[in-house]
Amino acid sequence: MEYVQERVTTLHDLTDPTPAAPTDRAAVVVPMTEREYGGLAPDRVLSELEALDPGHVVVPLRATADRVDDFYDWLDGFDLSLSVLWCNGPRLESLLDEHGLDGAVGKGRDVWLGLGQALDREYVVVHDADTKSYSRADVSRLLFPLAHGYDFAKGYYARVENDRLYGRLFRLFFVPLVRALSEGRDDAAVLRYLEAFRYALAGEFAATTDLAATFRPQRSWGLEVGTLGDAFDHTGFDGSAQVDLGTYEHDHRAVSGPTGLSDMSEHVGAALFRVVTEGGIDPDYETLPDRYRSAAKSLVRSYELDARFNGLAYDRADELDQIETYAEAIDPPGTDRRLPAWADAPLSPGDVADAAAEDVEAVR
Repeated sequence: MEYVQERVTTLHDLTDPTPAAPTDRAAVVVPMTEREYGGLAPDRVLSELEALDPGHVVVPLRATADRVDDFYDWLDGFDLSLSVLWCNGPRLESLLDEHGLDGAVGKGRDVWLGLGQALDREYVVVHDADTKSYSRADVSRLLFPLAHGYDFAKGYYARVENDRLYGRLFRLFFVPLVRALSEGRDDAAVLRYLEAFRYALAGEFAATTDLAATFRPQRSWGLEVGTLGDAFDHTGFDGSAQVDLGTYEHDHRAVSGPTGLSDMSEHVGAALFRVVTEGGIDPDYETLPDRYRSAAKSLVRSYELDARFNGLAYDRADELDQIETYAEAIDPPGTDRRLPAWADAPLSPGDVADAAAEDVEAVR
């Protein structure tokens, strides 16, 4: 147990608190894909939200047409003020195309669409649906700093399961890459901001809807880093907090494959480089991979000792192999395909809701 403060205000789980928070004035956005249908973790998340009874729940759903009806029936079984937004229906896809917003689909686009439907509330909370250890207290904890003058709150937690350390993309890629970027830069405020968050890749955050309307999400992975970049631009250190959510159990991904951690690292790296470039940093991409490797390998020794201290298994060779895989993701970010802030979008959340409703009506 510790209570050390970071450069952003850090709220610790010292007494297992469920603080009073304005849950009735908040929308909770829970993106789902068809793999979540009827699963134990999503069922737990929705049951906990049912007991909490927030102001509204928005489920941005990415699924094939033949699964939409089943999803609606399943979600309708929960006693919640809940709306479902089918993110990839043909009318909605056509509407986005008409406004120049076609392109890659992924979690970031789903969350962007969901945020639009939450802007009529005072606050919004975003979290995943695959958390096996989810608690309704998470929403209250994330909202608590917003009720006390902050604009943005990020969750953090430990990833320890099956007697192993997880959170691999964060601790083996993001952390050492930010450290490598920080070398010799004492005045790089954006890097100090990113370093202050104990789990920068956590998907759990809360924001005032005024702030959320300024977010320009990445379309797929990289959403979490991009969100931090937007929060830094609009509210900075003084308006940001992070909140201890305990120990989380999430689904795990393989390192290789089209949806594995290696693929994710490319998106996360691109998002990070956009954030730091906008923050006035010009990365030296020629030397950065080696500097990243050096920073990452120095952390392996620390992780190994920490694992042994706690009686956990640790595969040093596998972690070193992952570092080499992630080093290949260090490249300039390429074309910026972020979605626009809702404050500047060429269409309205109402337009999106109407198109999605027509899509659902056509398949139910």
